[in-house]
Amino acid sequence: QVQLVESGGGLVQPGGSLRVSCAASGSIFSIDAMGWYRQAPGKQREYVAAITSGGSTNYADSVKGRFTISRDNDKNTVYLQMNGLTPEDTAVYYCNADVRLISRSRAQFWGQGTQVTVSS
Repeated sequence: QVQLVESGGGLVQPGGSLRVSCAASGSIFSIDAMGWYRQAPGKQREYVAAITSGGSTNYADSVKGRFTISRDNDKNTVYLQMNGLTPEDTAVYYCNADVRLISRSRAQFWGQGTQVTVSS
């Protein structure tokens, strides 16, 4: 029904920056909140940031002031700009979308994840 495809992950040195993107496609009428989560090896998936369709944002304390979430509603795409990266940010980053389908039902969808590795 709906596919979320992340891109932009990779290897970056500590203190560096990276931007990941997530594009949604499929039977979409509209998208409410979009967000990012991450999962480090051996840890549970954790919330990173979210943005509403109106542009209101929210961040986990661990990334506040370093990460910026944004979205392009016309492209059904959400971005996560990550600055001041540390090795503790190393994880698979997943995007999430709260979608109102063409059928008018609502459902949440997840992307397949993109690896972000912070290492010297």
